[in-house]
Amino acid sequence: MTTERPSPRFTDIDIWEPADVLEAMIGGQFAAVAAVRAALSAIERAALAMEPRLARGGRLIYAGAGTSGRLAVQDGAELMPTFGWPRERLLLLIAGGGPAMMQAVEGAEDEVGRGSELLEVGAGDVMVAVAASGTTPFTLSCLREAKRRGALSIGIANNRDTPLLREAEHGIFLDTGAEPIAGSTRMNAGTAQRITLSLLSTLVMIRLGHVYRGLMVDVQASNTKLTRRKREMLCHLTGSCAEDVEAALARANGNVKLAVLLLKGATLETAHGALARAGGKLRVALAIAAGGNA
Repeated sequence: MTTERPSPRFTDIDIWEPADVLEAMIGGQFAAVAAVRAALSAIERAALAMEPRLARGGRLIYAGAGTSGRLAVQDGAELMPTFGWPRERLLLLIAGGGPAMMQAVEGAEDEVGRGSELLEVGAGDVMVAVAASGTTPFTLSCLREAKRRGALSIGIANNRDTPLLREAEHGIFLDTGAEPIAGSTRMNAGTAQRITLSLLSTLVMIRLGHVYRGLMVDVQASNTKLTRRKREMLCHLTGSCAEDVEAALARANGNVKLAVLLLKGATLETAHGALARAGGKLRVALAIAAGGNA
């Protein structure tokens, strides 16, 4: 368990000069990025395996405990406003429940009965389970139950050849080694997990058509800033004036993809049909609406 092992290098870190402590810790952060780079092939394979299930309407499920659980829940929660991922197709499981997002819940990670919460999980769903140790009982129970019910299982861990990596259909090993403070996996291990989760989910969202020309075309306008971003995106993508953009957004009920098609000359009926045939991918829908080949 390299994440738990004290490192001789940091034995006297408590009496180092502050600048030396910071230098050592930032070095660990760079090492965490390198660990993710070494796992890029595994991340790609996992994303490509996730894509068809989610494209067919499957749910995305995250599970973890402690720091790993909070990072997993954060990544999942951000998919809704950023990419318009439906709330009903997202399940966020953290040991100890909601209170564990703000404070440690004693003994929660040792619970093994929480897999029963996954009773509705089916073969079309995807489970992403995260544990620095690779052995956390709560996380393993969630992964095993999801796998038993036919869901695709993705395991992310920072210790080699651990149960989470062995039992997942796609294991992503992040070799971050010992921490500057032994066992404090909120540091190097946590950084590597955060990057990996972000890369994995973002690649999947791109593949599913939630990004067009580098823009979040399914963004949910939950505040003034995001409402303004929608307008700016439409002006950028279509070259239309603000007045036409407002009119198109109103006709499209705030849907940026529909508004783009409207501003490109499609009728509302044609726009809806093109997006449906394109599986929500705007680039393909534009070609369909223009009479091109999808």
